[in-house]
Amino acid sequence: MSKSKFVETVIIGGGASGLMAGAMMKNRDFLILEGNHKVGHKILISGGAKCNITNKRVSQNNYLGDKIFIKQVLNQFNNHKVVEWFSSQNLELILKNEYQYFCKDGSFRVVDILTSHIDSKSILTNTKVKSVSKKDDFFLIETSNGSFQSKNLIVTSGGLSYSSIGATDIGYKIASSFGHTIIPSSPALVGFTLQKEQFIFKNLSGVSSEVIIKVEDKKFQSSMLFAHKGLSGPAILNASLYWKKGMISIDFLPNLNLNSIKSSKKLVNNSLNLPSRLSKVLLELLEIEDIPCNKLTKNNWLALEGLHDYRFSPAGNFGYTKAEVTRGGVDTKEIDSSTMMSKKIDNLYFLGEVLDVTGELGGYNFQWAFSSAVVCARGI
Repeated sequence: MSKSKFVETVIIGGGASGLMAGAMMKNRDFLILEGNHKVGHKILISGGAKCNITNKRVSQNNYLGDKIFIKQVLNQFNNHKVVEWFSSQNLELILKNEYQYFCKDGSFRVVDILTSHIDSKSILTNTKVKSVSKKDDFFLIETSNGSFQSKNLIVTSGGLSYSSIGATDIGYKIASSFGHTIIPSSPALVGFTLQKEQFIFKNLSGVSSEVIIKVEDKKFQSSMLFAHKGLSGPAILNASLYWKKGMISIDFLPNLNLNSIKSSKKLVNNSLNLPSRLSKVLLELLEIEDIPCNKLTKNNWLALEGLHDYRFSPAGNFGYTKAEVTRGGVDTKEIDSSTMMSKKIDNLYFLGEVLDVTGELGGYNFQWAFSSAVVCARGI
């Protein structure tokens, strides 16, 4: 133990949560341990390198997890506070899709702002955490860069998505070693693979179309992208958060009332307001000839009505390498929402994606990262 360097607070993970926690603990003795060669890697690549930091509309209903716990944490540092804080740091934000806040000058500005509040000596990169234990009132953290002792330990190591940038299960291992329950993890905000019956969609790779997708009791209207492996795009990614197995429903014609084209002399393919390649495939699936709309039979129209509620069961998803986030994690029933501290082990904290809280697409996961980090920093 005598060879270990003592630091009041050790933060495992230099992502959005870890950096925000550090930025909020100015003038405190802390050390961020990051496995990569630089911090904020996921921030830098997110949102097409523009980083969607939050949303105009945020509530617990945008998340999978314990709604009461999520609400209690979000209320302490909500979306308005996130916008206010980053704006006060001269981060210029732009609104996209009416509600999503992106960084005008790029994701690097978010990392620059957060690290500007942290002494460079308080960040140790290229440092893999091997194990964590606790003796008396102190944590012992064994790493590839030596060992450290701390009074407080903050685990903000993320989930299993983005293994290409160093994602590991160390956070789950630490939680388990201290007796925490881990809700089984799975990829989320990820594309769907297809059953054999839908393989025809693979011919549409690169085609995008606006749809409404229903899964469980959720409904998402946005674009869907036909990919080489299956289906992707914002509508699919959001649906994947709530899909476990079974059917989903796609409305291919969200903005079209079929009654409006029944008397048209135009060909069906040209009347559905869909990309031509997509409408041709759908007509082939429905075994409908591409003839003038006014020549279609009653059965043809019934089949076309089915495009408002096309049901199928995905075969699976694209996996962790393509997933934006990880569903599951440390059970929030064992975490104090007023401090983010473990209810089992004093001075042990869990933040961000390592917890069993997963947000929809649209800035919700960064909001959660920042909210949980601020609550923890205030608690410490």
